[in-house]
Amino acid sequence: MRVVSLLLLSLLNAAPAAAQRGDDNAAAVRAVLEAQAAAWNRGDIDGYMDGYAREETTTFISGDSVTRGWKTVLDRYKRSYDTREKMGTLAFSELDIRPLGEFYIVTGRWQLTRAGDMPRGRFTLLLKRTPAGWRVFHDHTSSAP
Repeated sequence: MRVVSLLLLSLLNAAPAAAQRGDDNAAAVRAVLEAQAAAWNRGDIDGYMDGYAREETTTFISGDSVTRGWKTVLDRYKRSYDTREKMGTLAFSELDIRPLGEFYIVTGRWQLTRAGDMPRGRFTLLLKRTPAGWRVFHDHTSSAP
């Protein structure tokens, strides 16, 4: 009985530490998105892409298009947003950041504010811990009609 009590006591004491690690990870994931928005709003696509895992398996899905590989995703962004006017100002909102096993899943809204329009939509991101920190390895983004 004493062994069981000691085991339960150690588990209860470990729970706050595990929760704190989860909070720290969620904060680190949020910081990645905040850094991406800041880089975008500076016109820095390379800085924006620092939030993605530099891997051939990194995937970006939008509409009916699938782009694979960090460099290919970078090239797509540079082709699609080749001027500051096209980039506009990026804002993320309604972020829901949750652990998913060893990964994090983030859902939210994105919006670009530009001189002539305000495109917007939703996204789902999967992030994993890499040597560089938490990074997006799967991005599924949709645009509102």
